Amino acid sequence: MEHESNAIDPMGDFERSHSCDAISANLIDHEVVLAGWVQRRRDHGGVIFVDLRDRTGVIQVVFRPDASSKAHARAGALRSEFVLAVRGVIKHRSEETINLDIPNGDIEVVAADLALLNTASPPPFAIEDDPGVDESVRLQHRIHDLRRGPLQKNLSLRHRLTKAIRDTLCENEFTEIETPILTKSTPEGARDFLVPARQQPGEFYALPQSPQLMKQLLMIAGFERYFQIARCFRDEDQRADRQLEFTQVDLEMSFVKVENILKLLEEITWKGCLEAKGVELQRPFPRISYQDSMDRFGNDRPDTRIQLELTDLTEVFSKSDFRAFRGAVEAGGIVKCLPIHNADEISRGEIDRLEGFVKKELNARGLGWIRVAADGSWQSPIVKFLSENDKENISRITSASPGSLLIFQADTNARVNSILSRLRVDLGRRLRRVEPRDWDPLFVLDFPLFEEDEDQKLTYMHMPFVAPVEEDISLLETDPKAVRATHYDVVLNGYELGSGSLRNHRGDLQRKILGLLGYETEEMEQKFGFFLRSLETGAPPHGGFAFGLDRFAMVLAGTDNLRDVIAFPKTQRGQDLLLEAPSEIPFTLLDDLAIRVAKRKRN
Repeated sequence: MEHESNAIDPMGDFERSHSCDAISANLIDHEVVLAGWVQRRRDHGGVIFVDLRDRTGVIQVVFRPDASSKAHARAGALRSEFVLAVRGVIKHRSEETINLDIPNGDIEVVAADLALLNTASPPPFAIEDDPGVDESVRLQHRIHDLRRGPLQKNLSLRHRLTKAIRDTLCENEFTEIETPILTKSTPEGARDFLVPARQQPGEFYALPQSPQLMKQLLMIAGFERYFQIARCFRDEDQRADRQLEFTQVDLEMSFVKVENILKLLEEITWKGCLEAKGVELQRPFPRISYQDSMDRFGNDRPDTRIQLELTDLTEVFSKSDFRAFRGAVEAGGIVKCLPIHNADEISRGEIDRLEGFVKKELNARGLGWIRVAADGSWQSPIVKFLSENDKENISRITSASPGSLLIFQADTNARVNSILSRLRVDLGRRLRRVEPRDWDPLFVLDFPLFEEDEDQKLTYMHMPFVAPVEEDISLLETDPKAVRATHYDVVLNGYELGSGSLRNHRGDLQRKILGLLGYETEEMEQKFGFFLRSLETGAPPHGGFAFGLDRFAMVLAGTDNLRDVIAFPKTQRGQDLLLEAPSEIPFTLLDDLAIRVAKRKRN
């Protein structure tokens, strides 16, 4: 079928009047002009039915010889994903063809004219909610994938979320300011993406992991309220909720306290959920300390709807004769338990499968467990190692009773919490121990300023520019690990949406913290000299926050995959399968940049 449209004006005299979702029974007998793609075509005894799709939905178009023989003849050549415009009249469907399971399943458009705007190669998969193909195939054919309803809805939701956040910040007198993409490499927790500087051979720009220093410089420059929908880049291992390049809502305020910022963050989160999803979160948001969250839930982003909590048994096993657990405590680790009451539905086979899972997937050494039988007896391979005093203390702390299953971990603090927090979520959902609330917003506060790395060296928990709590500043000299940070996170449904803090606005305090982190004076000046000198020009007290926009949209869209809310995402190996990036660069360009690539032969 040849194109009949004019190349300069392909729509010709077809001026689209309605989108598919604007068609309704209220428009019966009205003439409309629609345009879109062929979702599917069916020929039923000389009458051709076409499901026409645009970005708003799908409507059935009927081509009958008695309504328009010309349009009917043209429709015979239509195939999936052909692009067309249709002029026709809205009619009620015949009773036997009504489909009340779909929007507007009781009406159709009877075609009077048809313009073929473009043909199309056969799609690699059906353009449906679930195409039934591997994600790698969808990413390779992302154009077709983006035509599917779920992704169209997700990206529309993301747009509404972005607009709501921008509007809220503008209403609060923030100024939107762009910061550089080509900038200086500074330590921010992940590897930098580097860009060679052709005019300065051997030197490199870094793509920003965040605009952190630049937004602080804007506060020092006197702008007081800044925000930016910022592109950020981090060369780190990929997960379902992480991408090499991502978008964050970046904001900073001068002359504020933590409470001022939390009030704004609650407003932004509430407004974003309302405008993007129609969800009205309950206010004020609950608050929990970092330590309380780690103690009870094993992580700093808890989903508090899950009605299971951890208990600490370190003190019990520090005095126990059970060598395996006491040895973990003596090595500086902890022992914790996940008590699950009324757990009869978890069979012994299920416990064995859980043990295999934590060993293989969560890097656990094993899984300790005790089942309390109906007669009150304890069943477990580890019971024989426990004294009566141990049992009494365990029962008291965990509230164990007939039907309870106690799951133990004894290891380093980080590993124990990581394993049990994962089991808490998985088992809580499987056993339906979840409060009937769709949304669970939360503030997490009072984080430590520092933590220890694997070599027991002091490092920052979030970034090196977080201000300590004022009354803890004296502890920097005597007990830095006890210093609390003015840091806060916003959590929704167990996902961290973003984090922020007050910043060090005094140069002497910032230098002291960098020194505690191991920076010598020369290295400090080399990496941060421009910033330290800026603090000494008269920096106001300031603080801010950064929302992960992609993650916020992901949570609202009800998916657990960040790629579902990004138009052109990367795979877990950092590849763009549609654009075929990354790719090799000709040696002539590399020579211009004074770059030599190892293990690649010149042709």
